[in-house]
Amino acid sequence: MDSEQAVAPASQTLTVESGGSGLRLDMYLVETLPGVSRSKVQSSIKSGHVFLNGAECRSSDEVREGDLILWNPPVVQAMDCAVAEDLPMEILFEDKWLIVVNKAAGMVVHPGAGHSSGTLVSALLHHGSGLSSAGGDLRPGIVHRLDKETSGCLVVAKTDEVHAALASQFESRSISKVYLAAVSGRLRKPSGKVDVPIDRHPQHRQKMAVCAEGKGRESLTEYRMLAMHDGVSLVECHPHTGRTHQIRVHLKYLGCPVLGDPVYGKRGDYSRHLLHAWKLSFRHPKTGAPVSIVAPVPADFIEPLPAPIQSVVENLE
Repeated sequence: MDSEQAVAPASQTLTVESGGSGLRLDMYLVETLPGVSRSKVQSSIKSGHVFLNGAECRSSDEVREGDLILWNPPVVQAMDCAVAEDLPMEILFEDKWLIVVNKAAGMVVHPGAGHSSGTLVSALLHHGSGLSSAGGDLRPGIVHRLDKETSGCLVVAKTDEVHAALASQFESRSISKVYLAAVSGRLRKPSGKVDVPIDRHPQHRQKMAVCAEGKGRESLTEYRMLAMHDGVSLVECHPHTGRTHQIRVHLKYLGCPVLGDPVYGKRGDYSRHLLHAWKLSFRHPKTGAPVSIVAPVPADFIEPLPAPIQSVVENLE
């Protein structure tokens, strides 16, 4: 069997809403299509795979409310199985049953359409200590995931038995996860809970959104503001459920989107969205001992923050 196979592109037609009027075409697409980079958008436009009101276009073209954009990216190649690559990877904890890594922002967890190399799985395979097979050939060892731009703690199983046990802990919500988020604005309450259901956005199907009671899936996040300065807040978030984009959606719902998030806020001058999986605590599947891991906050999270908030982050325990 060939190691790669063609994957159909995610073609879709977008109608520009009032909030996007006046934006460059490439920036509108970056803000509208989650997980699609500006370079991917620009290359797709240049190669004639994007049409504005039925005509060929340029990245610099401005869009207006009511414009129709056909996003028809070229066919990409997806791998049948992941391959080992010598990539940097920070290991926070390891024994013969599992590994906890501090995933870098910008690293995709496992191969998929458009991401056949440079993934965390490739780095783990090169590490060479064996991984569980429960996730399949493209996701060996992967029990849970983090978004590409989210950094921090991620636990990986080395055996199928441990994989199943960890998955059970995630399902029962006995694993504790704590995130740090830098957000725009000030939360109305210094601490609280967001207990509202989440579902696919009705217009933008790659986005998630808070929905009416009785629809979507239950989602619960506790939060606590740690610092605030110059229109930026540092927030500690404890998600009790694990819905797609949960923290990002809940913080937007509170009126304080994560800084640098082009999907639920604005990219601005940030290189990535400022969300970090800071702490992870669970019961070891084999020994039963409590395991508590802290992922150091990376420089690309700290450096864009106001100096007083940088000081708070650097002194967190």
